[in-house]
Amino acid sequence: MAEITAAAVKELRDRSGAGMMDCKKALTEANGDLEAATDWLRAKGLAAAQKKSSRTAAEGLVGVAVAGTKGVAVEVNSETDFVAKNDQFQDFVRTVATVALETGAADADALSSAAYPGGGTVNEKLVSNIATIGENQNVRRVGHVEVSQGVVVPYVHNAAAPGLGKIGVLVALEGDAPADVMEPLGKQLAMHIAAAFPLALSADDIDPALLERERAIAAEKAAESGKPAEIVAKMVDGAVAKFAKEQALLSQLFVMDNKTPVADVVAKAAKDAGKSITLKSYVRFQLGEGIEKEVSDFAAEVAAAAGV
Repeated sequence: MAEITAAAVKELRDRSGAGMMDCKKALTEANGDLEAATDWLRAKGLAAAQKKSSRTAAEGLVGVAVAGTKGVAVEVNSETDFVAKNDQFQDFVRTVATVALETGAADADALSSAAYPGGGTVNEKLVSNIATIGENQNVRRVGHVEVSQGVVVPYVHNAAAPGLGKIGVLVALEGDAPADVMEPLGKQLAMHIAAAFPLALSADDIDPALLERERAIAAEKAAESGKPAEIVAKMVDGAVAKFAKEQALLSQLFVMDNKTPVADVVAKAAKDAGKSITLKSYVRFQLGEGIEKEVSDFAAEVAAAAGV
């Protein structure tokens, strides 16, 4: 049996909003596994659906850049928020975004090996920055969008500097509507994406493994209702369909009015303009999402350093 630490209970409380004793019991049932414990709480009706916690686990910056009908988002991590405010680090993230846009580097490895303006590669410049700034840094990921005709609209929520922040969004709108129609629409959609955190463009694009996980949770909840099997099956199907609808961008309710599906917002804009507009794709990067932060015991670290 895994040891259930106070730090693990706190993290589960932060993730789920459930009570301390419920979190401790969930971790015990899940043998210390945070993801399994979260599912256990949800199955028992003790936690709401988790839309990827906004308690991001790494520092650094997300950078976005657009040129014509192409756009890119990059994430570069640092150890502390202090470094993210450093001019040298910000200039590096901004330049890396431009390099990614110009080279079309498909992933972090390709981007790291790309040529950096002024000589060397992106990775060599990164190593140099680590030496001069004195803190570890990492080019983590890159995402691209492109349209053949239309606009790519960038948005950074709570920007630390132009094109740099902790949440970066790109919206790709395909069509022949004029830019003065599509750009304001793209900005509103980008703000929606930043706030609503869709998992995919449409329900068909959601990871099947994620849907199966939701199905398992819904099945456990429905089984406790004591209703006939055929009713339980319908309850499970309904719960999974509701989850998919709420997580897919096109079927989410637009945050500007909280009643109109995003797909209908785009369709109305196209109808009003008398031109074609299609929401082709998007990228949403939130700094540190998916990274588990190591919880340290400062007193223990000091004692270890002192040799006691």
